[in-house]
Amino acid sequence: MADITTIELKERLDKGEKLNLFDVREVHEFEAFNIGATLIPLGELPGRISELAHLKNEEVIVHCRSGARSGQAKMFLEDAGFTNVRNVLGGMLDWQDRFGG
Repeated sequence: MADITTIELKERLDKGEKLNLFDVREVHEFEAFNIGATLIPLGELPGRISELAHLKNEEVIVHCRSGARSGQAKMFLEDAGFTNVRNVLGGMLDWQDRFGG
């Protein structure tokens, strides 16, 4: 599945869409700034995959600080059988550059 830009994500959030949005940063990064995603740090993802199993055929959006860790999360989820995973390009750095926070 194609990745998603911060602009597209913000538009969808502003419309009130219910998204399966996951933040794979560390707790301290999430506490400093977040956009309301569910926090699952990348290192915890393998042990928590069963929590997400019901989303295997739904759109799942992952983000991190820059897009690198969420790119790894996307590959991990796809390898685990998830069919519609999208990485937020540029991550929260791009989000904060564009929209503040």
